[in-house]
Amino acid sequence: MSQLDLRAKLAILADAAKYDASCASSGTSKRNSAGGKGLGSTEGMGICHAYAPDGRCISLLKILLTNSCIFDCHYCINRKSSNVRRARFTPEEVVDLTLNFYRRNYIEGLFLSSGIIRSSNYTMEQIVRVAQLLREVHDFRGYIHLKTIPDADPELVHQAGMFADRVSINVELPTVAGLTRLAPEKSAPRIEGAMQDVRTAIDDTVDAGKRYKSAPKFAPAGQSTQMIVGADAATDGDIIQRAAGLYSKFQLRRVYYSAFSPIPDASAVLPLQRPPLMREHRLYQSDWLMRFYDYKPKEVAEAADPATGMLPLDIDPKLAWALKFRESFPVDVNRAPREALLRVPGLGIKAIDAILATRRWRRLRLADVARLTASIAKVRPFLIAEDWRPVALADRADLRALVAPKREQLELFAA
Repeated sequence: MSQLDLRAKLAILADAAKYDASCASSGTSKRNSAGGKGLGSTEGMGICHAYAPDGRCISLLKILLTNSCIFDCHYCINRKSSNVRRARFTPEEVVDLTLNFYRRNYIEGLFLSSGIIRSSNYTMEQIVRVAQLLREVHDFRGYIHLKTIPDADPELVHQAGMFADRVSINVELPTVAGLTRLAPEKSAPRIEGAMQDVRTAIDDTVDAGKRYKSAPKFAPAGQSTQMIVGADAATDGDIIQRAAGLYSKFQLRRVYYSAFSPIPDASAVLPLQRPPLMREHRLYQSDWLMRFYDYKPKEVAEAADPATGMLPLDIDPKLAWALKFRESFPVDVNRAPREALLRVPGLGIKAIDAILATRRWRRLRLADVARLTASIAKVRPFLIAEDWRPVALADRADLRALVAPKREQLELFAA
């Protein structure tokens, strides 16, 4: 195989992998190798967390083993009926690429997914082979994220978890109806069954690690999944409830959201246009509220338009919730509990922790809060400080217009 051929395959299979958003390298643990001569690291200078503006990690070699597939999912550019150039790596080629890119300091780890060739088990065997060669033959200690294959034998998925930092399987679409319509060869119960197997294996190895220091670790960075947004009729409310259920049942590290992107020679059942990128962004913000701000899924869904089930695009869901439930405000920054401060638009976790620490020694003024937030204009209507009380501001009919981002800011994000 000539170098030109390898480059051509890399161009095809790296481009095909761009539709998978679910790669992030946080949450793993340090590995040691015999004699300290292993290659790669996941800590210190090992993983350079470089993120694209939409939050995607770009520090990994992100490729498909192949873009050939025996499935015919309507939304997938690599479906068997798609008219695209096909390519396929051998496991050894993926290993060589990973090591060469790492030595040149281009990447800090590997994200490997694949179309399904021959069968789910055969494809999963090839993916596991890549990770096994990196870990056992080349003593690679960098980050590895393996995307598991639907319907693969649980033992193969377990082997993947023993070599990888993170494993994941995509639920693909937010609703069972959407999956049945657009990916009839995939089964929501079987996908969730595989996710439960991974969750059980993680729990078992954590329990074993408490009793035996030498116990092997299974997917120490946990598991994640991805949902496509805008390919079916699911509303933002549907997506929020689905994500909350996945977090609760499987203790996922992340649910990733990927805005549907029209593909060449698209199926007639798909939308003609992609949803606004801002919709994907608002869903990530909603996800953040549930994970770090103690919002219940029902509360986040309350920020959506009750008629359409969609989150507003011009303001973030935290601000939308606050405007809808103005009776919960203003909040006194010198007296309110942490739970109430978490609901104030414009106040992040670090700002709230700083407020709680500072007010033990003195009372905070509006200027003190301004130093902790990017936009005091957004925060003022919702809080009380030592020298500030929004007597008339909180009840103004045009409050949304006063605190919403300017039109040019939204257009800049969309661009």
